[in-house]
Amino acid sequence: MGVISREIPPLYLDAIRRFRLIDDTFFSLCFDGFNEGMQLLLRIFFDRSDLIVKHVVTQRTVGNLYGRGVRFDVLAEDCDGKLYDCEVQRADEGAAPRRARYNSSMLDARELPKGSTYKDLPETWVIFITENDVLGCGLPRYHIRRTIEETGTPFDDGAHILYINGASRDTTALGRLMQDFFCPNPAEMNYKELADRTSFFKEQEKGVSSVCEIMEELMARGRQEGRKKGLTEGRTEERRHNILRMLSKGKSTAEIADLLDIPLHEVESLARGKSA
Repeated sequence: MGVISREIPPLYLDAIRRFRLIDDTFFSLCFDGFNEGMQLLLRIFFDRSDLIVKHVVTQRTVGNLYGRGVRFDVLAEDCDGKLYDCEVQRADEGAAPRRARYNSSMLDARELPKGSTYKDLPETWVIFITENDVLGCGLPRYHIRRTIEETGTPFDDGAHILYINGASRDTTALGRLMQDFFCPNPAEMNYKELADRTSFFKEQEKGVSSVCEIMEELMARGRQEGRKKGLTEGRTEERRHNILRMLSKGKSTAEIADLLDIPLHEVESLARGKSA
């Protein structure tokens, strides 16, 4: 990193050296606006040389008025209007089948504004690149789509789910791509497009600064969440103290629950503990 002139904390430099594309923060950073890189991935995933990516965005959040929202790691669109939500998942539970189903549904909700008809829905792909063989059949990739059980024919609703098994790192094009996803050193990568991109964020001042800014944002967010948790825990302890004080003064559990506007079972639980 001799080309970097600004002072970077050693802790940051060590973390940056260890980052890999399978790490979601680094993956999203590297592929933001990186059409060439996403095009490389999709061409290998689908064994197609004619696929053209025209648009890539990262960390796109879709809200939900009725439940939890979803944040897409990388969202791409090709020249045929097909959409690809590409996620990296190191933890098996992060790539659970129902997570894929939910991402697919939220992708649809994002693409069907008021006044549109259902035929306007684009073909979509939710793609999980996983560290382990989550589906456990030893295959390098798994393509999931709905079928009519009685006939075995595709339902053809345009929704697809694709699992890429990151544990399969053989000498095929896909295997070599997965090698790159788990390689922290750009000089040892197989694909020049990915090597050049990761080298920029690991070895060039502007790229390293971008990574540092993301790391600082994440740490600030973590501190804020920690403060919120501490505040919540403090309020919980204060409420417990008030309940015990009122119990010691002879008030009934029902009176305390009514006065503090809290569930009766919470007061009764503390009362049982106090008597024990």
